[in-house]
This record gives sequence, C-alpha cells and structure tokens, in this order.
Amino acid sequence: MKLFIAGLDTETNTFAPIPTGRRAFSEGFIANGDATRQPENYCSAQLHVWRRRAEERGWSIAESLCAFAEPGGITVRGVYESFREQILADLHRAMPVDMVLLALHGAMVAEGYDDCEGDILEHIRGIVGQRASIGAQLDLHCHITDAMVRNATALVAYKEYPHIDIPARAEDLFRIIADAAEGKTRPVMATFDCRMISTYRTTEQPLRGFVDRMIQLEGRNGIISVSLGHGFPWGDVADVGAKVLVVADNDRAAAERLSRALGQEFFAMRDAVGSRFLAMDEAIDQALGIEGGPIVIADVSDNAGGGAPGDATFFLRRLLDRGIRNVASGFYWDPMAVRACMEAGRGARLDLRIGGKSGVASGDPIDLTVKVMGLANNVTQRFGEAPVNMGSTVWVAAEGLDLILTTRRTQVFHPEGMTKLGLDLASRKLVIVKSTQHFHAGFAPIAKAILYAAPPGALRPDFEAIPYTKLIQPYWPKAENPFGDLSPSSK
Repeated sequence: MKLFIAGLDTETNTFAPIPTGRRAFSEGFIANGDATRQPENYCSAQLHVWRRRAEERGWSIAESLCAFAEPGGITVRGVYESFREQILADLHRAMPVDMVLLALHGAMVAEGYDDCEGDILEHIRGIVGQRASIGAQLDLHCHITDAMVRNATALVAYKEYPHIDIPARAEDLFRIIADAAEGKTRPVMATFDCRMISTYRTTEQPLRGFVDRMIQLEGRNGIISVSLGHGFPWGDVADVGAKVLVVADNDRAAAERLSRALGQEFFAMRDAVGSRFLAMDEAIDQALGIEGGPIVIADVSDNAGGGAPGDATFFLRRLLDRGIRNVASGFYWDPMAVRACMEAGRGARLDLRIGGKSGVASGDPIDLTVKVMGLANNVTQRFGEAPVNMGSTVWVAAEGLDLILTTRRTQVFHPEGMTKLGLDLASRKLVIVKSTQHFHAGFAPIAKAILYAAPPGALRPDFEAIPYTKLIQPYWPKAENPFGDLSPSSK
C-alpha cells in the first residue's frame, strides 16, 4: 500500500480587509514535504498521525506540502494556485498511490475559487482515478460542498469547538480510508443542509449531548462516521451554513436517513444551540457583579481566528471611559507599538498609540502613557499541545489596565501567552480575550466565570445582517422557518 499525504489550511473571511498571501502562510507554516520531520504543530498534527499509522503497517508514504495561514481575507489567486500545483505535481511523481489523505479547512476561498477544497479534491481525483481512496479532514467551521462530497471517498470534520480533537479525528479518517483501500468497506456519503447560520459551542448543552450522541452512533448499524459542519458565517459563498454529513458502509439510503434525522434534530434545537452574546456594558456589569475572579470576557468581534484584524479598540475605549481597573486584555496586533516598546526596554515609560490601524472595523487608535512591564521575542502559546508563535510580544500597563501586544496576528488560545511575560492573571478581576471559543480550553480552569461579548468589529455576530451575495436560499435566524411552509422533514 502507498499513501500520499498533504495539507493546506486557512479559513477565509471574505469580508475581511487583509488579503491572505504568501507572507501570511510563511508566518503561519510552510513545509515542503518534510512537515513530519519537524516538531508537530496545529497544521501538521494530522500528517504526523497518518505517517505513524502507515509506518506501523509497513506502508510506503509520499509527503507533499503542508501549509497554514492565520484566517484572513480572500487568498491571493496565484498563491493558492501555486500551492495546489505543488501538491498535484508531487502526487504525479508519487503515482501510483492507493490512498490520499489531506488536512484541509473547508472554508478556504481564493480569488476565482469559492471552494478551494472542492477544487483540490477534484484535481486529485482526476489524477488517481476511481481506484484510489481519498480522505480529507476538515475544520468544524467548513462549508461542505457537492464538489467535496463528489470527489472524496470520505470527509471527516472536527467535532469539538475548541478543536481539542484534531488528532482523534485524524485517527478516524486514517482508519476509514485504510479500510476502504483494503476493501473492508465501501464508504458512501450523504448530507443534510440545516439552513442555519450562527456559531455553536460544543462545551454547552444541549449541543454537548448532541455531539456525544454523534460519536455513539459511529461504528453501529453500518454507520462509519458522523460530522456536523457548523459552517463559517463570514464566508460569502453559496454553501455557507450548517450541514450534517454521514458516512455509511455501502448504504447510501442509511446515510441519507441518518443525516436527515440528525439535521432535523439540530434544526429543532436552533434557539437553544445558537450562541448568545452580551453588549460590552452588559458583559462588564455582569462581570463586576460576580464575586472574585478572574472573570473572562471573550471579545468575539475581533477574533483573528475568524479573519478579524485583532487590533480593535472598542472594548479598550469603553474600559477607559468607565474607569474600570484591574483588567488584563489581549492580544492586540500592533507591530509598530511592539517595536517602540522593544526599543525603549523593560521598565521604560513612553507615550504609545495602540491599535485601530487596520480600518474602520478596528476603531480609533488609543493614546496612552504606558510602562513596559515585560517583553520577549518568539513567544508561544499552546493550541492543544501545539505551540502557536505570537512573535515579539510585550506587556504594557496604563491606568489600571494590562495589555498584551503582538507582532504576529493571532487569537488568544492559552493563558501562557500572557503569563510568560510575567502577568499574574489570577490577581486580575477581568481578563478580556480576543477570541470566540478557542480560548475556552485554556482559560476555563482558571476562570471564575466566562462571558461572551459582541462589541463592534469585523467579526460581529449579527448573523441576520451579514451581506451575502451568493447565498440564495433563506436561512435561520434571518427567517424563522427557512424551509417555508414545509417542515425540514418534507424537504
């Protein structure tokens, strides 16, 4: 048996002002066939799993590109095409192969390509033919398209948000594709479009129970895999929205029945599972009313992990205007401010202009007289067990506020991105993180409570007002019943 592995991963906010080009991938991760000979990271974790399992079976392995960029705006056409052609050229050289495993995202958009993953899978299927088995692992926030389903043998999405299950889903996909390649199974897929656009937290009920039951259904009655693709709301593409995908063993009718049943169940829970958010003042007031701390407040509208710039100042301005003290906040993407602090050195006092540099969605810059409390180069924070580079990073203090500024645009994953600079979060009343949900795994153990706030910003979760141009069907919550007069079961 011969296995071909590769990865190409970025999430595209088509409304974001920052193009995703070669430099964005260079700052993320690019490995040209040697990702599994380097330390494991967020992008390469799946490839490490697949190589280990193939080597255990004595199979030969051909490894191609593995590339990741922090979510941002539309990917530059030439960059996407060059990465795709690199993977395809490596595959041609590796032929014949029995299996192809790809670490993709599912919501990557490039100039001229609304469905990059479907495009890649179609080209790969054209090379390997129908004999080989093709599997792709997708982010939970994927757009599941007809082209992806048509050209893959099986698709498997993460089940957890935050994505703590990437290695586990990689194990699932390897098993599924290996069994198919060895003739033990014949995977077939079916999807159900839930016509829902929102964000959903798998850490909360009733979605927690729904995900647990998805897992319990796998391996029974011919069902191989069950995925709930949440969709990525800030992608202006025709297939945006939540979908259930079921993989069954040579029984398409069973896959269709279960995907429809689960999709109907998820739709019925729409009011309970759709994420709720507070206004800034509501979040601050609730947090101040809770005894003890730290109280963690997520600023979901400026999450770099969803393509936002990460330099919005709306929350910072509100804290200053209200005179709120004993607050830590980050991360602010501001290379100019970081450079000034690095030049001044630890302990220095200086006038610093912070944030508000990327456009109207970032608000106005804030001018503060700050003290440089801590600084370091190549600071990392954990996402799961994988390190994420924040670049040169500084901790500055002003007017009772502690701010973390970075040179790499990244969301908050773990407290160590702040504590490595010496900041004691346990002694702070409020900790405001620019993240939607990935912070939860790291911060929940230290938080007295967690609140979610939606100030202005590039990623504001106003799902009824996102200006789609390519989605033609109605969706909840813009329409209470997007299936019209008919129930979802009759569609």
